[in-house]
Amino acid sequence: MLKDVDLLVFDIQDAGVTYYTYVWKLYHIMEAASEKGKQVVVLDRPNPLGRDVVAGPVVVEEEHSSFVGLKDLALVHGMTFGELAQYFNGEFDLGVDLEVVEMQGYDRSESYAELDIPFVMPSPNMPTTDSIDVYPITGLFETFVNVSEGRGTTKPFQLVGSDFVNGKEYAQALNDLNLSGVKLRAAAFTPAPGQKLEGKLVEGVEVYVTDREEYDPLYTGLSMIHVLNNLYPDEIEWREDQWLAKLTGKSYIEEDLKAGLPVEEIIAKWDEELLSFKSTREEYLIYASGEE
Repeated sequence: MLKDVDLLVFDIQDAGVTYYTYVWKLYHIMEAASEKGKQVVVLDRPNPLGRDVVAGPVVVEEEHSSFVGLKDLALVHGMTFGELAQYFNGEFDLGVDLEVVEMQGYDRSESYAELDIPFVMPSPNMPTTDSIDVYPITGLFETFVNVSEGRGTTKPFQLVGSDFVNGKEYAQALNDLNLSGVKLRAAAFTPAPGQKLEGKLVEGVEVYVTDREEYDPLYTGLSMIHVLNNLYPDEIEWREDQWLAKLTGKSYIEEDLKAGLPVEEIIAKWDEELLSFKSTREEYLIYASGEE
Protein backbone atom coordinates (compact mmCIF):
# COMPACT_ATOMS: atom_id res chain seq x y z
CA MET A 1 0.00 0.00 0.00
CA LEU A 2 2.86 2.40 0.73
CA LYS A 3 4.93 1.58 -2.37
CA ASP A 4 4.14 4.82 -4.21
CA VAL A 5 3.59 6.99 -1.12
CA ASP A 6 6.08 9.72 -0.26
CA LEU A 7 4.63 10.70 3.09
CA LEU A 8 1.64 10.05 5.32
CA VAL A 9 -0.40 12.96 6.67
CA PHE A 10 -2.36 12.43 9.89
CA ASP A 11 -5.13 14.99 10.52
CA ILE A 12 -7.73 13.74 13.00
CA GLN A 13 -9.38 15.26 16.07
CA ASP A 14 -8.55 13.41 19.30
CA ALA A 15 -10.91 12.58 22.18
CA GLY A 16 -8.28 12.52 24.94
CA VAL A 17 -8.36 8.86 26.04
CA THR A 18 -6.49 5.72 25.04
CA TYR A 19 -9.58 3.76 24.03
CA TYR A 20 -10.31 6.30 21.30
CA THR A 21 -8.88 4.03 18.62
CA TYR A 22 -7.36 6.71 16.37
CA VAL A 23 -4.61 6.95 19.01
CA TRP A 24 -3.49 3.49 17.98
CA LYS A 25 -4.20 4.13 14.31
CA LEU A 26 -1.52 6.83 14.62
CA TYR A 27 0.83 4.29 16.22
CA HIS A 28 0.25 1.74 13.45
CA ILE A 29 0.78 4.39 10.77
CA MET A 30 4.09 5.36 12.37
CA GLU A 31 5.09 1.72 12.71
CA ALA A 32 4.42 1.07 9.01
CA ALA A 33 6.14 4.30 7.97
CA SER A 34 9.22 3.32 9.95
CA GLU A 35 9.33 -0.11 8.31
CA LYS A 36 9.05 1.39 4.80
CA GLY A 37 11.15 4.53 5.36
CA LYS A 38 8.27 6.97 4.83
CA GLN A 39 7.79 10.36 6.46
CA VAL A 40 4.83 11.07 8.77
CA VAL A 41 3.38 14.56 9.12
CA VAL A 42 0.93 15.17 11.99
CA LEU A 43 -1.32 18.20 11.64
CA ASP A 44 -1.85 18.85 15.32
CA ARG A 45 -5.22 19.52 16.97
CA PRO A 46 -6.27 20.30 20.56
CA ASN A 47 -6.73 17.75 23.29
CA PRO A 48 -10.44 18.40 23.90
CA LEU A 49 -10.34 17.61 27.62
CA GLY A 50 -7.84 20.39 28.32
CA ARG A 51 -6.62 21.39 31.80
CA ASP A 52 -3.62 19.06 31.42
CA VAL A 53 -5.51 16.25 33.12
CA VAL A 54 -3.53 13.00 33.31
CA ALA A 55 -5.19 10.03 35.00
CA GLY A 56 -5.67 6.30 34.98
CA PRO A 57 -3.52 3.19 34.63
CA VAL A 58 -0.53 3.26 32.29
CA VAL A 59 1.15 -0.13 31.89
CA VAL A 60 -0.77 -2.51 29.63
CA GLU A 61 -0.74 -6.17 30.60
CA GLU A 62 0.55 -8.05 27.56
CA GLU A 63 -2.46 -10.36 27.29
CA HIS A 64 -4.80 -7.36 27.18
CA SER A 65 -2.97 -5.28 24.58
CA SER A 66 -5.49 -4.41 21.86
CA PHE A 67 -6.73 -1.69 19.53
CA VAL A 68 -8.41 0.05 22.49
CA GLY A 69 -5.18 0.00 24.51
CA LEU A 70 -2.08 -1.11 22.65
CA LYS A 71 0.94 0.29 24.50
CA ASP A 72 1.84 1.86 27.84
CA LEU A 73 0.06 5.21 28.01
CA ALA A 74 -2.07 6.83 30.72
CA LEU A 75 -5.74 6.21 29.98
CA VAL A 76 -6.36 9.98 30.14
CA HIS A 77 -3.05 11.05 28.65
CA GLY A 78 -3.28 14.85 28.55
CA MET A 79 -1.43 15.13 25.22
CA THR A 80 -2.18 16.26 21.68
CA PHE A 81 -1.74 13.91 18.74
CA GLY A 82 1.48 15.72 17.85
CA GLU A 83 2.82 15.17 21.34
CA LEU A 84 1.66 11.54 21.29
CA ALA A 85 3.50 11.01 18.00
CA GLN A 86 6.70 12.30 19.61
CA TYR A 87 6.07 10.08 22.65
CA PHE A 88 5.56 7.00 20.46
CA ASN A 89 8.68 7.77 18.46
CA GLY A 90 10.84 8.25 21.53
CA GLU A 91 9.48 5.69 23.96
CA PHE A 92 8.94 2.80 21.53
CA ASP A 93 11.98 3.41 19.30
CA LEU A 94 9.99 3.70 16.09
CA GLY A 95 12.62 5.85 14.40
CA VAL A 96 10.07 7.61 12.19
CA ASP A 97 10.96 10.65 10.10
CA LEU A 98 8.32 12.71 11.94
CA GLU A 99 7.16 16.29 11.47
CA VAL A 100 4.51 17.88 13.70
CA VAL A 101 2.77 20.93 12.27
CA GLU A 102 2.14 22.80 15.50
CA MET A 103 -0.93 24.82 16.41
CA GLN A 104 -0.53 28.54 16.91
CA GLY A 105 -1.61 30.21 20.14
CA TYR A 106 -2.79 26.97 21.75
CA ASP A 107 -3.28 27.00 25.54
CA ARG A 108 -3.23 23.40 26.71
CA SER A 109 -5.09 24.24 29.92
CA GLU A 110 -8.28 25.07 27.98
CA SER A 111 -10.91 22.49 27.11
CA TYR A 112 -12.39 22.43 23.62
CA ALA A 113 -15.46 24.26 24.90
CA GLU A 114 -13.22 27.16 25.96
CA LEU A 115 -11.34 27.47 22.66
CA ASP A 116 -12.43 30.11 20.17
CA ILE A 117 -12.54 27.69 17.25
CA PRO A 118 -15.30 25.67 15.54
CA PHE A 119 -16.05 22.32 17.14
CA VAL A 120 -15.02 19.25 15.14
CA MET A 121 -16.75 16.03 16.17
CA PRO A 122 -14.21 13.26 16.85
CA SER A 123 -17.02 10.75 16.24
CA PRO A 124 -20.76 10.67 15.49
CA ASN A 125 -21.11 9.39 19.06
CA MET A 126 -19.38 12.51 20.41
CA PRO A 127 -21.49 15.26 18.83
CA THR A 128 -20.87 17.93 21.50
CA THR A 129 -18.20 19.05 23.94
CA ASP A 130 -20.47 17.75 26.72
CA SER A 131 -20.24 14.23 25.31
CA ILE A 132 -16.44 14.54 25.10
CA ASP A 133 -16.22 15.66 28.73
CA VAL A 134 -17.99 12.52 29.95
CA TYR A 135 -16.40 10.06 27.49
CA PRO A 136 -13.54 9.15 29.91
CA ILE A 137 -16.21 8.43 32.54
CA THR A 138 -18.88 6.50 30.70
CA GLY A 139 -16.82 4.91 27.94
CA LEU A 140 -15.96 2.31 30.57
CA PHE A 141 -19.57 1.09 30.46
CA GLU A 142 -18.88 -0.58 27.12
CA THR A 143 -17.69 -3.47 29.28
CA PHE A 144 -21.32 -4.51 29.91
CA VAL A 145 -23.56 -6.57 27.66
CA ASN A 146 -26.82 -5.20 29.05
CA VAL A 147 -26.00 -1.61 30.10
CA SER A 148 -26.31 1.18 27.55
CA GLU A 149 -23.75 4.00 27.47
CA GLY A 150 -26.22 6.16 25.56
CA ARG A 151 -25.28 5.15 22.02
CA GLY A 152 -28.31 5.51 19.78
CA THR A 153 -29.66 8.51 21.69
CA THR A 154 -29.22 12.25 21.22
CA LYS A 155 -26.83 12.26 24.18
CA PRO A 156 -24.35 9.42 23.68
CA PHE A 157 -22.07 8.82 26.69
CA GLN A 158 -24.04 11.37 28.71
CA LEU A 159 -26.67 8.73 29.44
CA VAL A 160 -26.11 5.37 31.16
CA GLY A 161 -28.80 2.84 32.02
CA SER A 162 -30.52 -0.49 31.60
CA ASP A 163 -33.95 -2.07 31.74
CA PHE A 164 -33.19 -3.45 35.22
CA VAL A 165 -32.15 -0.08 36.71
CA ASN A 166 -34.30 2.20 38.87
CA GLY A 167 -33.09 5.61 37.73
CA LYS A 168 -34.02 7.47 40.91
CA GLU A 169 -32.36 4.87 43.11
CA TYR A 170 -29.17 4.87 41.03
CA ALA A 171 -28.97 8.67 40.83
CA GLN A 172 -29.54 9.05 44.56
CA ALA A 173 -26.85 6.51 45.43
CA LEU A 174 -24.35 8.28 43.17
CA ASN A 175 -25.14 11.80 44.35
CA ASP A 176 -24.78 10.58 47.95
CA LEU A 177 -21.09 10.03 47.12
CA ASN A 178 -20.65 13.79 46.51
CA LEU A 179 -18.46 13.16 43.48
CA SER A 180 -16.37 16.26 42.75
CA GLY A 181 -17.32 18.32 39.71
CA VAL A 182 -20.23 16.13 38.55
CA LYS A 183 -23.95 15.80 39.14
CA LEU A 184 -26.26 13.01 38.07
CA ARG A 185 -30.00 13.02 37.50
CA ALA A 186 -32.41 10.17 36.95
CA ALA A 187 -33.17 9.68 33.27
CA ALA A 188 -35.10 7.39 30.94
CA PHE A 189 -34.30 6.76 27.28
CA THR A 190 -34.74 4.31 24.41
CA PRO A 191 -31.64 3.38 22.36
CA ALA A 192 -32.08 3.36 18.57
CA PRO A 193 -31.98 0.19 16.45
CA GLY A 194 -28.52 -1.32 16.10
CA GLN A 195 -27.43 -0.36 19.61
CA LYS A 196 -27.44 -2.16 22.95
CA LEU A 197 -30.97 -2.48 24.41
CA GLU A 198 -32.42 -1.17 21.15
CA GLY A 199 -36.06 -0.21 21.34
CA LYS A 200 -36.30 -0.78 25.09
CA LEU A 201 -37.31 1.87 27.58
CA VAL A 202 -34.41 1.92 30.01
CA GLU A 203 -33.72 3.90 33.15
CA GLY A 204 -30.46 5.25 34.48
CA VAL A 205 -28.71 8.56 34.88
CA GLU A 206 -27.57 11.54 32.87
CA VAL A 207 -24.07 12.73 33.76
CA TYR A 208 -23.32 16.44 34.01
CA VAL A 209 -19.79 17.78 34.40
CA THR A 210 -20.36 20.89 36.52
CA ASP A 211 -16.72 21.80 37.11
CA ARG A 212 -14.05 20.78 34.58
CA GLU A 213 -11.32 21.75 37.03
CA GLU A 214 -12.55 19.44 39.76
CA TYR A 215 -13.95 16.26 38.24
CA ASP A 216 -11.90 13.08 38.26
CA PRO A 217 -12.93 10.95 35.26
CA LEU A 218 -11.52 7.63 36.48
CA TYR A 219 -12.77 7.98 40.03
CA THR A 220 -16.20 9.00 38.76
CA GLY A 221 -16.47 6.23 36.14
CA LEU A 222 -15.32 3.46 38.45
CA SER A 223 -17.61 4.76 41.21
CA MET A 224 -20.56 4.60 38.83
CA ILE A 225 -19.73 0.97 38.00
CA HIS A 226 -19.10 0.16 41.66
CA VAL A 227 -22.53 1.48 42.70
CA LEU A 228 -24.32 -0.19 39.79
CA ASN A 229 -22.75 -3.53 40.62
CA ASN A 230 -23.63 -3.15 44.29
CA LEU A 231 -27.26 -2.31 43.53
CA TYR A 232 -27.88 -4.92 40.84
CA PRO A 233 -25.26 -7.70 41.16
CA ASP A 234 -27.62 -10.39 39.84
CA GLU A 235 -28.79 -8.42 36.80
CA ILE A 236 -25.61 -6.79 35.52
CA GLU A 237 -23.85 -8.80 32.77
CA TRP A 238 -20.14 -8.30 32.17
CA ARG A 239 -18.69 -9.08 28.74
CA GLU A 240 -16.93 -12.43 28.62
CA ASP A 241 -13.92 -11.03 26.71
CA GLN A 242 -12.72 -8.98 29.72
CA TRP A 243 -13.42 -5.75 27.86
CA LEU A 244 -12.68 -3.56 30.89
CA ALA A 245 -9.20 -5.08 31.00
CA LYS A 246 -8.75 -4.19 27.34
CA LEU A 247 -9.97 -0.62 27.93
CA THR A 248 -7.70 -0.10 30.94
CA GLY A 249 -4.89 -2.61 30.41
CA LYS A 250 -5.53 -4.11 33.85
CA SER A 251 -7.33 -7.37 34.68
CA TYR A 252 -7.57 -6.57 38.39
CA ILE A 253 -9.99 -3.64 37.95
CA GLU A 254 -12.95 -5.85 37.00
CA GLU A 255 -12.01 -8.36 39.69
CA ASP A 256 -11.79 -5.65 42.35
CA LEU A 257 -15.09 -4.02 41.35
CA LYS A 258 -16.89 -7.36 41.48
CA ALA A 259 -15.38 -7.99 44.91
CA GLY A 260 -16.62 -4.62 46.16
CA LEU A 261 -13.16 -3.14 46.78
CA PRO A 262 -13.33 0.63 47.44
CA VAL A 263 -12.54 2.67 44.33
CA GLU A 264 -9.81 4.57 46.19
CA GLU A 265 -7.93 1.31 46.75
CA ILE A 266 -8.25 0.30 43.10
CA ILE A 267 -6.88 3.63 41.88
CA ALA A 268 -4.01 3.51 44.38
CA LYS A 269 -2.68 0.39 42.64
CA TRP A 270 -1.50 2.40 39.63
CA ASP A 271 -0.18 5.47 41.49
CA GLU A 272 3.50 4.69 40.93
CA GLU A 273 3.23 3.99 37.20
CA LEU A 274 1.11 7.12 36.69
CA LEU A 275 3.68 9.24 38.53
CA SER A 276 6.45 7.81 36.33
CA PHE A 277 4.41 8.48 33.17
CA LYS A 278 3.79 12.09 34.16
CA SER A 279 7.53 12.64 34.41
CA THR A 280 8.24 10.95 31.06
CA ARG A 281 5.38 12.81 29.38
CA GLU A 282 6.99 16.18 30.16
CA GLU A 283 9.79 15.39 27.68
CA TYR A 284 7.35 15.32 24.75
CA LEU A 285 5.07 18.28 25.44
CA ILE A 286 5.03 21.03 22.82
CA TYR A 287 2.62 23.61 24.22
CA ALA A 288 2.57 25.70 27.38
CA SER A 289 -0.37 26.22 29.70
CA GLY A 290 -1.82 29.66 30.28
CA GLU A 291 -2.02 28.71 33.93
CA GLU A 292 1.76 28.42 34.23
